[in-house]
Amino acid sequence: MTPADAAKTAWTHEGETKSVWPGRNYPLGATWGDPATNFAVYAPRAERVWVCLFDDEGGEERHPLTEYSLGVWHGAIPGVEPGALYGFRADGPWEPDAGLRFNPAKLLLDPYGKAVTGALTVHDAIFGYEPGEPEVRSDLDSAPYTPRSVVVRDDFDWGGDASPRRRWRDTVIYELHVKGMTQLHDRVPERLRGTYAGLATPAIIDYLKDLGTTAVELLPVHQFFSEPSLAERGLVNYWGYNSLGFFAPHGAYSSTGDRGQQVSEFKAMVKSFHQAGLEVILDVVYNHTAEAGPLGPTLSFRGLDDLGYYQRVEKDGEPVVPDTYWDVTGCGNTVDATHTQSLRMILDSLRYWVTEMHVDGFRFDLMSALTRTNQVVDMGSHLITAIGQDPVLRHVKLIAEPWDASMDGYRVGEFPPPWVEWNDHFRDTVRDFWRGRGAVRTLATRLAGSSDLYADDGRSPYASVNFITAHDGFTLRDLVSYETKHNEANGEGNRDGTDNNRSHNFGVEGETDDPGIVALRRRQAANLMATLCFSSGVPMLTAGDERGRTQRGNNNAYGQDNEISWIDWQPYDAWLDVYEITKCALRLRREHPVLRQRHWFAGRPTMKGGPKDLIWLHPAGREMTTEDWNDDSVHTVGMFLNGSPLRSPSKHGEQIHDKSFMIWLNAGADDVELVLPANKWVHEGEVVLSTNEALPVGSPARAGSSMSLQGRSVLVLRQR
Repeated sequence: MTPADAAKTAWTHEGETKSVWPGRNYPLGATWGDPATNFAVYAPRAERVWVCLFDDEGGEERHPLTEYSLGVWHGAIPGVEPGALYGFRADGPWEPDAGLRFNPAKLLLDPYGKAVTGALTVHDAIFGYEPGEPEVRSDLDSAPYTPRSVVVRDDFDWGGDASPRRRWRDTVIYELHVKGMTQLHDRVPERLRGTYAGLATPAIIDYLKDLGTTAVELLPVHQFFSEPSLAERGLVNYWGYNSLGFFAPHGAYSSTGDRGQQVSEFKAMVKSFHQAGLEVILDVVYNHTAEAGPLGPTLSFRGLDDLGYYQRVEKDGEPVVPDTYWDVTGCGNTVDATHTQSLRMILDSLRYWVTEMHVDGFRFDLMSALTRTNQVVDMGSHLITAIGQDPVLRHVKLIAEPWDASMDGYRVGEFPPPWVEWNDHFRDTVRDFWRGRGAVRTLATRLAGSSDLYADDGRSPYASVNFITAHDGFTLRDLVSYETKHNEANGEGNRDGTDNNRSHNFGVEGETDDPGIVALRRRQAANLMATLCFSSGVPMLTAGDERGRTQRGNNNAYGQDNEISWIDWQPYDAWLDVYEITKCALRLRREHPVLRQRHWFAGRPTMKGGPKDLIWLHPAGREMTTEDWNDDSVHTVGMFLNGSPLRSPSKHGEQIHDKSFMIWLNAGADDVELVLPANKWVHEGEVVLSTNEALPVGSPARAGSSMSLQGRSVLVLRQR
């Protein structure tokens, strides 16, 4: 029997008590209306589909959807009001070896649901099969153990809200976790801590502006759930990279309730950020879902169209038998972005968050997994092409994490405009340099925007999102305090997390009371921050790094929803000096266009008879030579940035004139006698940023003079 035939067949079922009108097959999801709410769900291989309405005590009413068109089951139910709880059940073939896993005993979340309420309880009933017998369909009802979708009607008043729409070269990203940012903040009202509303308080917004950031990048806020394996260890998925509701803001981050209130609260947060001139970027996880591999729970997509949503292992272009998931995410499944409905869902979700939730951009987790055509990475793939031509999406900020969990998925430098990318080459090079193991020639390439990765295909320096740390890995404080990871709290025998930390503890593993080591670590942290802020590209800071946040050596704290992950807002001993260096560096970057140019440095004058736009300097005062670049004993390098005129004109076409800068980086342990080059363009300058104890801000600097550059320090001079 075809789905269409099944839809025409009149039948009854226990619990079916109300009439269902034909409704519409679009839009997908639950659309409230007076007098009826329309329900539409894509399940082309199902033979029967029900809408299940629930009361607050868990009582269920099942309503068959009797209309089927273009793969969509639909119907309208009178009297269903906003706030109503619902889910779907779908029946059809149970043939796991063929990738068909329909099971009407499993309550399914609406893939297009705008809000989700309730928790997921780990129980045998949430799995589609009998325990230990994956070929046998389970008859246990999962409804008592699964969350519900919520009918939403939201008439939020946006007023005159508008995106700040900052240019990439003016952008400074601050990566943060909604809960971790405010959970311990004493100036955020206790009832708002860990919520969207907490982020929107003056204590947080003023802090972000004072620091000098222009955009927040929120770790996943799509509705997510913890993996059963984590729950068994008494942990939760804290980071949120286990999404299931791509249209629903995570309900646990709402201070006002999860029966649709989370939608309005999220919007209010975005509006507050925009009023402060800050953009909101979402870290989105479309590459996999919380249903994991074929032995994972049946929660939504698997029970509606398992074959359509998830990629399969293929041989000669055909799925292998028995059915085998193809996994390049490391999470058990890979969403098939070449499938029409999967692609449509991703695009619909993105447009929804831009048009309805007013977000300003997205960072795509494991983006390479979504680019695959016939399982091969393809920069002309369906999703990239569709986004590139979409009149809504092509103008928002688009950031790729340019790899996935496979060897061939690593594609840094390959994404087409308008995409920008996380640049792990920058991270690794800068870490190596400051621990005394990197060559200055490689560092120079990263400082100047990584032209080796982005210039050859016409992209600008801002295609590189530069970072030293991110949510995944050591914090900045731990990077200068630990040689190895310490992930015992994760319950995986310290096997999880990377071993390639490129860190240095300076003689003691972990925290110490040794004042010399503590001072050196603080200076190294400040050096790393200053290097990030003065490099060409888009700087991304990780929340709390500027104030010495530690995870106690844990470099994979994805399951640590506790003080290991939350920011401690009590002042650390003297780590606030790192905050002041970061704030100063970002202020200089903001005030001086010479420090955030959109054109590549050309190594030639910007005006006749003037200096080159960029000159690399040896500490002896000369321009770096080929021999100098190839001398691995050189751990000190200077950048002269010519500020007058700049290569880029103003928005009105005039030449831009700025101060010239000289930036010195000394990663060596020893002090270096520094000779300032004698030139006719800059006679006198002053120190505007220093991690050099003997040369405080305001110290004069004259062309041709000498000064001692402390070991492991940064010195920034500005033309007077």
